[in-house]
Amino acid sequence: MDMNALMKQAQQMQEQMLQAQEEAKQIVSEASAGGGMVTVKANGGGELVEIRIDARAIDPDDPELLGDMVLAAANEALRSANEAVEAKLRSQLPDLGGLGIPGL
Repeated sequence: MDMNALMKQAQQMQEQMLQAQEEAKQIVSEASAGGGMVTVKANGGGELVEIRIDARAIDPDDPELLGDMVLAAANEALRSANEAVEAKLRSQLPDLGGLGIPGL
């Protein structure tokens, strides 16, 4: 086995993964809760990039409800973005499936 070729292949894979991570930040998923009163956007880098709250969602007598809606929308947006990134990685790097890397 040629160690130089193996190292070069590992370096190429690392560069592909770094590029994929940068591309993942461009993937944006949106989710809403409370009938659309709370909407959250998240990117594939695991960051929330926007939260919109309709004024009707703000009930001073029930602040927990607003918190629950924001949490639900945020979790769904992050989950959706993560799924989109995994799908993209699987399509771009199909040979990594045999390496036993979770999520690929």
